[in-house]
Amino acid sequence: MWPAVFLLIFGIVQAGIWYHARNVALTAAHEGARAGSLGESGDGAARAAEFVADTASTSLLRVDEISQEVGEGSVTVTVTGESTTLVPGWTIDVSQSSTAPIRRWTDP
Repeated sequence: MWPAVFLLIFGIVQAGIWYHARNVALTAAHEGARAGSLGESGDGAARAAEFVADTASTSLLRVDEISQEVGEGSVTVTVTGESTTLVPGWTIDVSQSSTAPIRRWTDP
């Protein structure tokens, strides 16, 4: 009985770690998309990397890549990485992206 209880507890803790890492990646992508929609090309990826660096001490996410794609009227920032796990050698991939419309100032 106790092994099943411990397995359930570890599963719940692992799910919480993954959920936190996913939220950090999603927030970094949102921050990057917001910055990219307001600024010059490349600002979104730089802002997402800055957010990840600011939260590195509390996040359970190892970022592999931050990319920015500028399309027609929108910018998309994607953050990919791996979640920390309780089992050594086991990895859980995390990938989150956010899209925002490009905002341009116009003269009246």
